[in-house]
Amino acid sequence: MGSGSDAERLRAAILALAGARGSGSSTCPSDAARAVADDWRPLLPLARELAIDLARTGAVRLTQRGRVLDPDAQLRGPIRIQGRR
Repeated sequence: MGSGSDAERLRAAILALAGARGSGSSTCPSDAARAVADDWRPLLPLARELAIDLARTGAVRLTQRGRVLDPDAQLRGPIRIQGRR
């Protein structure tokens, strides 16, 4: 995915993936981490935190089992990321 810090590249990947899928579908933080690095697992916590930060700004929406999540709540378990089209 090009140069820049891991955080910048992950943020760009999250926005690109969520935007491409739109509000009718979703992606997960691991998809963004995989897009940024071959050794993606160490990036997963950062990808999750960036997705939460983006949800706080309204750039994306987070869901879990089809329910929209409050990004300010303590989130446990797998989350999905939706675009805001």
